[in-house]
Amino acid sequence: MRTTIRGTRGRVVACAAVAVLGAGLLGGCAEDSDRSGASGSPGGGAGKTTVTVGVFGVFGYKQAGLYDAYMKQHPDVTIKETSIERNENYYPQLLTHLSTGSGLADIQAIEVNNIAEVASTQAGKLVDLAKAPGVRKADFIPWKWAQATDRSGKTVGLGTDIGPMAVCYRKDLFAKAGLPTERDAVAALWAGDWKKYLDTGRRYMAKAPGGTAFVDSAAGVYNAVLSSSAERYYDKSGKLVYKDSPSVRQAWDAAMRAATGKMTARLQQFQKSWDQAYANGRFATVSCPPWMLGYIKEKSGKQGEDVWDVAAAPKPGNWGGSFLAVPEAGRHKSEAVKLAAWLTAPEQQAKLFAKQASFPSARAAYSLPQVADAKHPYFGNAPIGKIFAAAAEGIPTQVLGPKDLTVNQNITDVGVLQVDQQGKTPEQGWRAAVASIDNALDQ
Repeated sequence: MRTTIRGTRGRVVACAAVAVLGAGLLGGCAEDSDRSGASGSPGGGAGKTTVTVGVFGVFGYKQAGLYDAYMKQHPDVTIKETSIERNENYYPQLLTHLSTGSGLADIQAIEVNNIAEVASTQAGKLVDLAKAPGVRKADFIPWKWAQATDRSGKTVGLGTDIGPMAVCYRKDLFAKAGLPTERDAVAALWAGDWKKYLDTGRRYMAKAPGGTAFVDSAAGVYNAVLSSSAERYYDKSGKLVYKDSPSVRQAWDAAMRAATGKMTARLQQFQKSWDQAYANGRFATVSCPPWMLGYIKEKSGKQGEDVWDVAAAPKPGNWGGSFLAVPEAGRHKSEAVKLAAWLTAPEQQAKLFAKQASFPSARAAYSLPQVADAKHPYFGNAPIGKIFAAAAEGIPTQVLGPKDLTVNQNITDVGVLQVDQQGKTPEQGWRAAVASIDNALDQ
């Protein structure tokens, strides 16, 4: 469950919140002091090859024991991981190192919001991992594989985790509002259509317990709806089309309905007030990928145990995920390719999910017991392996563009927020978002 918290906000926040997923599933991310340390024997030792891995935040390979397992199988290899806490600091450095061909680790992590730019502008500086020994395209979710593949068919990164979406909801608040509480019945309320989700919100607000709202934030609604769409800010030709995108309009309209309908708690995700709202039970639903479960558990505390549950989202969507790439300028390309292929193989992805809540991008892992049988005791023993695997299979292949993150952040943090928190009209919020995006892209 590594994350820039996913949208992206900072892998560090989510990793601080990883918790027990179920029987035999151990949570745990390193403390800050561990984030930049080397894994394995310092210096590699006589006759050993030291393979360096550069990541942002906590990817969990060290914490899940995968580096140690690999080094035990390959006694001539030492793995050294270095981490920069936040992707917004890590990624510019990665681009600089790729442009100069120096300062690169043998393996470099790439966040999903940056993969389109890397694939379109840096592919010549990265190894084609589709040709790596032991890598099988069929093992991966097709849309995840496509995200790291350029127009010529070169695959510059192997998928690590993904963020298939569900909806986490509070059974106690649903019961008080006269709504069903069993997860299949809850999922049936909005199956197939985000409009039905908002219809449920209207029903909830009609009988809402005092001081509560249906959903945490309008921005959360916007991102959830948009994540279900294939074409968003760019079209297939690479043209920026967000102003006229039907998917963006649909997501915007849903967020505006939530905001103007007073269905939201008017919060901003990953802020202190949002954390406190979990503890105080101020909202009944939140869109949640797998890595969010530990966060909810930490912030809601003991009083939220078996109160929160997990239901399928109206439509499958994705929030988060990363890749491992091997630079052509790396010192140990051959060993790096072998390690990247091993770390992203289905068996290792399943182990990482069991230990760190990182949901596999390798679909071949979904039948393995660590995933197929996974339940979360905090969430009423919800069968999270089955719920998230079903969502993962239904996610569309999304068109990604180089400035997706810039566009998205300005729409949510400027436009949507002005309507949700400041009482601006939807028209005023949209104009503010467009002006902010234009300014950001002109710089």
